[in-house]
Order: sequence, then structure tokens, then C-alpha cells
Amino acid sequence: MIVWINGAFGAGKTTTARELIDLIPNSTLFDPEVIGGALTHLLPPKHLAEVGDYQDLPIWRRLVIDTAAALLAELGGTLVVPMTLLRQDYRDEIFGGLAARRISVRHVLLAPAETILRERIAGRELPPDLPDGEMRVRQWSYDHIEPYRAALASWLTADAHPVDTSALTPYETAVRIVDAVSSGSVPVCDIVQTPEPTAETIAAGVLLFDEHDRVLLVDPTYKAGWEFPGGVVEPGEAPARAGMREVTEETGIRLDDVPRLLVVDWEPPAPPGFGGLRLLYDGGHLDSTEAHRLLLPGPELRDWRFATEAEAADLLPPVRYERLRWALRARERGAALYLEAGIPTP
Repeated sequence: MIVWINGAFGAGKTTTARELIDLIPNSTLFDPEVIGGALTHLLPPKHLAEVGDYQDLPIWRRLVIDTAAALLAELGGTLVVPMTLLRQDYRDEIFGGLAARRISVRHVLLAPAETILRERIAGRELPPDLPDGEMRVRQWSYDHIEPYRAALASWLTADAHPVDTSALTPYETAVRIVDAVSSGSVPVCDIVQTPEPTAETIAAGVLLFDEHDRVLLVDPTYKAGWEFPGGVVEPGEAPARAGMREVTEETGIRLDDVPRLLVVDWEPPAPPGFGGLRLLYDGGHLDSTEAHRLLLPGPELRDWRFATEAEAADLLPPVRYERLRWALRARERGAALYLEAGIPTP
């Protein structure tokens, strides 16, 4: 398993993590900061300059997942990860990627009072060889107090097990974490466990429309970007039935009729993905009563909304938008289309 220690910059995550590995048998410290440091040697400076934080780089998030999984496969036991995560979509992407590898995550939040946090930032020891290091690092920590407050108010407190460290030493904090994990007070994160494919897959999505002909989009916790209700077709399952099943599981809406096929899109392999066939079906209109019966987001969904085609262009990744665009044209014409990588093929 992984014990993920979250908290504001300067909250004492790394110091606590070092104490923690002395208390948990067969545990290893993995600091994702080393991934960020490695990327400065791997990526062109121009590419790095386009982001203000290496967490905004998709490659950083993927390497954190892959490195954590590789360390656990090599060493076993418990991985202690001290890393600030203030964006819920990044938390979902990373924890979801770990869950897909059947790696459980216990999420702990170090939460000292803000006055104590500011005192610790001011007194933090920094490497003497950093150019302007003291000013930059301290200012970075101060600048992220407000995003930390916003995360606390929106999702972080409910998601992680908080430990008030205002009056605790790092060792005392580590003891509290061990006791909480051992007693079950820190549960395994409730996030969907979608196994990563090992070969090409068939996936079925269903387009559902409201009374204004806007299409229903969902925001999954286990991957980046908005999507249509749907999922991977299970062995021996008819694709249309798979789409109907996924609609019920994700939204609570039961479709009485088998939906009409709109698009078959062949998605080419793009490592680490394997590609496969992506099918979109027309699930018809939901009246206002049905729309109000949509389930609130659960472990699989962060959010849902109805969107116009123009709005969907800003929400969906380009490949999914192209699939939607052609599905809407097929719906207008009353004839299904065959696509390859989102492009119609005669």
C-alpha cells in the first residue's frame, strides 16, 4: 500500500515521512520531488518554461504513478509518499492510476494552524547552495497557502484523514499516523479501480440529450478530461448492452430500448495505450424528470453536465470531440459512420 502524506508546502511532510519509515516495517520513502528534478534534465527548457509547476506536466503525473508502482513491485511493503496535492483532478488522476494497478492508497493530511504553518515556513532550513534559494522557496510556500485554503474548503478535508500537527513534533505526528492507519481510521481511498488494458479494447459510449438537445458529459475520476457515459465492453457482452449497463452504473438512468449505433471509430495504439474500437450510440432524450434523477457524482464521477456542441469542444479532449462531432452528424443524417482516428473513412 501507499501512505500519501499531503499538506501545504512547509507543513513538514518530508520530515514526518522520514520518521514514519522508521516506524512502519518494510517501508520505503518515495519523494516525487525527484521526478520533477529529473524532468529538468529530460525535457527541453522551452517546454518546462510553459508551466509554472511541474505537477501541471502530464508526464510528471504519469511518472509518479509508474515509479510508485515499480518501487512496490520491486520492494513490496509500504511506500511513504510526502507530496502536496491541491488540485482534485490531479489527485484523482494519480490515485486512480494507482488504483488501476490494485495499489491501495491511504491519504493523510498534515494540517497545522495557519499561524504555525507560517512560522515553520519562516524557520525552514534550506540548502545553502540554491541561488536566491531562501527567497524563492519561502515565497513559493507562502504563495501556495491560498490554494491550500481553497482545497481545504472544497475537497481536501473530506478526502484525507487530517492530523493537526500544530503542537506535535515530526516523530509524534508519525506515531499518530501509524496508529490511525493501523486502526483503520485512515480508509483506503474510495476511487474507482479500472484495470489498465493489456491489449486492444472495445468501448461503448452512449449519448444522452436533454430537452434542449444538449449532450450529457461526465467527468471521470480515473482519467483526465470529460467523457460520455460508457465504458469497456466485457468479454461475451454485446457492445450496445455494455453501454446501457454503464449508463445505469454511472448515472442511475435505465434505458429501456437498445440505443442506435452512430459511430464506429478505430483508435490507433498510442503507447502506453493499446487503442481499439470506440462505439457511440444514440440513447435518445431525457425528459426533465429523468434528468433530475441523475445520480450525484460517486467514486467514478467527479461531475456531470449537459453541453452544447460548442461547449463540448472546450471540455472534451480533441479525439473525443471529433468522435462526438461526427456522431452528431450521423444522428442528423440517420446513418452510422465509420471513423479511423476520428476521421470518416469511405
